[in-house]
Amino acid sequence: MMNSKTVVPEYHAVTRFTWGGVLLALGIVFGDLGTSPLYTFKAIIGEKVISETLVLGGVSAIFWTLLFQTTLKYVFITMRADNHGEGGIFSLYTLIRRHAKWVLWPAIIGGSFMIADSLITPPISVMSAMEGLKQLNPGIPILPITISIIVLLFLFQQSGTKRIGVFFGPAMIAWFSMIAILGTVNLAKDLTVLRAINPMYAYHLVVNYPGGLWVLGGVFLCTTGAEALYADMGHVGRKNIQVAWIFIKISLLLCYFGEAVLLLKHNGQTLSSVDAFFGLVPQWFLIPSIVIATFATIIASQALISGTFTLFNEAVRLNIWPKLRIEFPTEMRGQVYVPAVNWMMMIGCVGMVLHFKESSNMEAAFGLSVTLTMLMTTILLSYYLYSKRISIILVFALAILFLWIESTFLVANLSKFSHGGWISLLIGLGLISIMYVWHAGKKLKSRYKKLTNLSSYKSALRELSNDQSVPKYSTHLVYLTGSGKAGKIEERIIDSILFQQPKRADIYWFIHVDVTDEPYTSSYSVEIVEPEEIIFVRFKLGFRIVPRLNLLFKKVVSEMTANNEVNIDSKYCDTGKKYVSGDFRFIVMKSFLSVENDLSFWDNIIMRLHFMLDKISLPDDKTYGLDYSNVIVEHVPLMLGESEDIQLTREK
Repeated sequence: MMNSKTVVPEYHAVTRFTWGGVLLALGIVFGDLGTSPLYTFKAIIGEKVISETLVLGGVSAIFWTLLFQTTLKYVFITMRADNHGEGGIFSLYTLIRRHAKWVLWPAIIGGSFMIADSLITPPISVMSAMEGLKQLNPGIPILPITISIIVLLFLFQQSGTKRIGVFFGPAMIAWFSMIAILGTVNLAKDLTVLRAINPMYAYHLVVNYPGGLWVLGGVFLCTTGAEALYADMGHVGRKNIQVAWIFIKISLLLCYFGEAVLLLKHNGQTLSSVDAFFGLVPQWFLIPSIVIATFATIIASQALISGTFTLFNEAVRLNIWPKLRIEFPTEMRGQVYVPAVNWMMMIGCVGMVLHFKESSNMEAAFGLSVTLTMLMTTILLSYYLYSKRISIILVFALAILFLWIESTFLVANLSKFSHGGWISLLIGLGLISIMYVWHAGKKLKSRYKKLTNLSSYKSALRELSNDQSVPKYSTHLVYLTGSGKAGKIEERIIDSILFQQPKRADIYWFIHVDVTDEPYTSSYSVEIVEPEEIIFVRFKLGFRIVPRLNLLFKKVVSEMTANNEVNIDSKYCDTGKKYVSGDFRFIVMKSFLSVENDLSFWDNIIMRLHFMLDKISLPDDKTYGLDYSNVIVEHVPLMLGESEDIQLTREK
């Protein structure tokens, strides 16, 4: 007997255009991109002498980077690769993983380096805003102020952003309006700077300026938020982002060209004599501009932190990261809180501030990791377009264009390796290693999983259930199984019920959880293998749904009881209450690596590292949100490969 139902209402992305959606997009999506004028020209010029070639070439490169990389690639092409409205590199991966196994690697690499970037963006953004205080007093201690803001930001995460989220949109409108006005006022003083729209200025910068190729590493910072823009698409919808981008791009370009006019006035000098951004601000408006900039950078950091929580949640659900405790600070759609990640990020961000001390020093570590993420997105996107039967010529042309642009930026950013770029690479490689070990270990365990036909044991389970001489272990006994078919079950579960301490129960339940390629699927199906004896429940949960099985299973049992599919009334007393059930006891099978294994050298290393991670990861009962009072964890040895055939002779 089969039935299939939705457990909880399915989430739907906001896809239609509304002005409210545009306001939401302004507050959530564009923070990282929008605050880039604070530090992009600082990174381009650095300690070099300001010159016309450098300034005009830099702003020309910014203009064309925003056009090709942000507007064309992300806003108009990549956003069409949505998974039921959701975006991000893991969402893109789920769209194509059934077509090819190798796409896991670009997803792991891209996701890892995007997480690495999240440790750099909050420090460089907040510190860039705080450094505006030096315009008032060069002796102001920037480090403690920056660290205090970052610590408060992470302390606030556990309460969620629902209450202050409504202020994000208006605050970012104030920011973008401010930079547009400041840029326009300065641009009006010298409109000839608009000649830099000619791409030849960018070409001359790269070809003729000494070390011009390396300057592109600074130019790249103007588009670093594009990947986060794609990841946050599910919160506000593609159309709202595209409409909001018109206003955002105009504001950014006005600000950048205004900065170019300011810098040209200091031709022959260095940045020690002028601040590329706060130099635009009149003295009377300096403090309000710093306050607005600080709020903008906090919002940008908040969006990236929330996105990182989502990335980890997806990685756990896709079995490429050890299990973590996931919480729901608010009822906002898709918002999760990961305590372990929050505190590690806080330590990492504070460490970045203490190590680099100035935002200009962080620019070396910033950008390199994002470039690698964008390269991986291009690879996945190209394969996605190919799988959708888009013209192979068009797919090839787009792939070549974006790979050429991003490879050029990657080479330019490699010059930062010894100046701090190695930190982001080291963090990214560490995350990649953990993801690989966890995923490879899961695959090895799955390969050696032994299943047996449940039908062969139906009579034995029925007899045990009705054998009054065996003490009742539980009214309802619930096993979590990795088998997706009701007719198959792990041998170790049968051993646990029948051949160890016999576990008599009125009803044996077997629960399996399938992670679907859709983000917010939440449904279940039931097969009654043996009426009032054996029931198999299969949940289908999206990769962004945290499996709170205790709540979901109770809902399933309640619906089955209401439909007279199962009777869970107490057999011992009549309290007058409807549906007074007996106890439910969950059994979680926890494996450990047996000494009797015959694995290759490499597989042995992988499995030992996998079980080391397993020891520090969240236990299965907590992962699935089970009540601690009714959960039994059984430890069983995991035997992989063929064990050695020992010859033993009996003495007479």
